[in-house]
Amino acid sequence: MTGTPLRVGLVGYGLAGSVFHAPLIAATEGLALDTVVTSNPERQRQARAEFPDVRLAATPDELFDRAGELDLIVIASPNRTHVPLATAALEAGLPAVVDKPVAGTAAEARALAALAEERGLLLSVFQNRRWDNDFLTLRGLLAEGALGDVYRFESRFERWRPQLKGGWRESGDPAEIGGLLYDLGSHVVDQALVLFGPVASVHAEADVRRDGAQADDDTFIALTHASGVRSHLYVSATTAQLGPRFRVLGSKAGYVKHGLDPQEAALRDGLRPGTTADWGREPEELWGRLGAGESPVTGGGQPVPTLPGDYPAYYAAVAKALLEEAPNPVTAPEAAAALDVLEAARRSAQEKVTVIL
Repeated sequence: MTGTPLRVGLVGYGLAGSVFHAPLIAATEGLALDTVVTSNPERQRQARAEFPDVRLAATPDELFDRAGELDLIVIASPNRTHVPLATAALEAGLPAVVDKPVAGTAAEARALAALAEERGLLLSVFQNRRWDNDFLTLRGLLAEGALGDVYRFESRFERWRPQLKGGWRESGDPAEIGGLLYDLGSHVVDQALVLFGPVASVHAEADVRRDGAQADDDTFIALTHASGVRSHLYVSATTAQLGPRFRVLGSKAGYVKHGLDPQEAALRDGLRPGTTADWGREPEELWGRLGAGESPVTGGGQPVPTLPGDYPAYYAAVAKALLEEAPNPVTAPEAAAALDVLEAARRSAQEKVTVIL
């Protein structure tokens, strides 16, 4: 890509904004981080230290008041603000990237998609886990037919965090859209839909395990896909012994993979894409195994080299969509389909029923 980079305004400089969005935007050819919006003085200092040329704004309104100076808005603020801020950006004539979940309901997501279409603007949802190393590797195995017909997909996004951290993510207020179902659940449901297509029914169990917790912190979601594949999805902050990230069982073989993609840890440690040749790569001892008839723990199956994770690919695709009218990497209707599942899971857990979609 050549020419003047697109000027990006980033709303929010907490975990999502500072660890994920700002570094990835700055590393993307064709994009330039122009303005960071945060009213927190410490975060303002952090943003200026990381990006000395960045402009600062205390409120989103300051950003929208000079919409003509920007080419893209990225919304990485708390979940409850996603819909109003995305609406304001689109009404100001600006394309938008919104962190997941794009909205609290599928209806809100579809309304945003309709507004973006009406205005002829890009609306993309940051589902970065589509570019995890293990997910990319599994997609390749499925494309090759290495597993045969898949019967069951098990996906775990588990952590051991017995002590509460506080903040809106753990709030029991429905307006905050907190809890693991809509946080980590947004990732595992999106991945299941990408891999195995639409869902016919949903069963879920959501529990609040930790003392003082208000929102779900130990949740299980069972999906029956229209294709017949069953997805069993686990998200938890109370897992003392972590299970495999993926266990995928098919008619020819199974694939078992432990460990999380290394990119988040690298970003948290201050490493940046493009500054190291081994970005997104993991050591051979963490490779998953493909085989049948024996546990990988006892040496069953063959190691499968894990493809490098590639979070930078998301913003590269956004830049290409804006500059060259290439496809949107993650559309709002796709995000709405995931929210259909999450809403059904919440109802299933509350009412102790299986929900038919």
